[in-house]
Amino acid sequence: MNTLMTPSALPIAGDCDKSLAIPKHWLEAQLSGQWHDWRWQFRNRVQSYGELSAIVPDLLEKELAMRSLTDANLPFAITPYYLTLLDPCDPNDPVRLTMIPSSDELVKSPHELADPCGEDAHMPVDGLVHRYPDRVLFLLTDTCAVYCRYCTRSRVVGSHTLRPNLEEIYAYLEAHTEIRDVLLSGGDPLIFSEEKLEPIIARLRQIKHIDIIRVGTKIPIVMPQRITDSFVSMLKQYHPFYMSIHIIHPNEITPEVTTALNRLADAGIPTFSQTVLLKDINDDPQTIKTLVHALLRCRVKPYYLYQCDPVEGTGHFRTRVESGLQIIENLRGHTTGYGIPSYVIDGPGGGGKIPLSPSYVVEQDTDKWVLRNYNHQTFTYHQPDP
Repeated sequence: MNTLMTPSALPIAGDCDKSLAIPKHWLEAQLSGQWHDWRWQFRNRVQSYGELSAIVPDLLEKELAMRSLTDANLPFAITPYYLTLLDPCDPNDPVRLTMIPSSDELVKSPHELADPCGEDAHMPVDGLVHRYPDRVLFLLTDTCAVYCRYCTRSRVVGSHTLRPNLEEIYAYLEAHTEIRDVLLSGGDPLIFSEEKLEPIIARLRQIKHIDIIRVGTKIPIVMPQRITDSFVSMLKQYHPFYMSIHIIHPNEITPEVTTALNRLADAGIPTFSQTVLLKDINDDPQTIKTLVHALLRCRVKPYYLYQCDPVEGTGHFRTRVESGLQIIENLRGHTTGYGIPSYVIDGPGGGGKIPLSPSYVVEQDTDKWVLRNYNHQTFTYHQPDP
């Protein structure tokens, strides 16, 4: 298995006879220090099969079937840093399965939807989703540093068609005083420079009834070089500011990611994880337990464990709901409560997040509840008179 990328070394061959074929310009960037520049990482994303096949030996048949990418639901792109985490000896490597297009994407079921969360129907202004009473989703861009193959917004990401009118959005937010929470998302807002992102955050902060600003991003995981001292110094001026981080597997928590997450925590930016439950990737209790423990060490609160949305062409990623419940069952009482995320299904068609949990109620009536604990012992709680 390849060693993880560190600031001082590139990956080396592991136990099998395959290793990534590191391009010359990556080696030069490592030696010159450019490798640690997030702009270099973004500019040098691998975005074609020609580049990919030159780096990853022996692509699988189902990967080669998508060589043209013309039938893919969304584009292909991956940062050099994140690609170095891929183990070419493991066909079930989580980076490989979630980043490289596969012919499995061409299989679509009648229950799948282009817009499974019903966002387009709740968009009063282009780029702004107002579904919940007191909060909105502000889609700043349709571009990401990498494109997850199970993406909820595969209908739009990478299309270069999302061009929100910022003044219209600010006007809507100012007119709707019930809105107290704005979530910046996309695409990934952290592809923007400080010079482009800060004026947007500053303008939102001027709207008096907006209490908190959040950003949803995967960039600290796939391009941790972006989380610089200057960047977090800018963000901390606009507290209360929160960050939701998309992470799916313990393999993603490298020394670079740990540094980035600690930098955010040191700046007083509360960070929360959002993990999509994915078949044969992270759908077992031990993988999730390892992940949440690693997140807590980085001062990230495990927040959501999502059932994979029924996006068109993602059936090979989805697990049964019972798998998610079993994972929560194996966390509750077996690890610290801070490490237990909420398991949710986003109601298909726009129902919003619906939490699910194993049942701990054995029996109930007007004067008592019989409950079980994590160890399947039962206890009776007597209720006061009504």
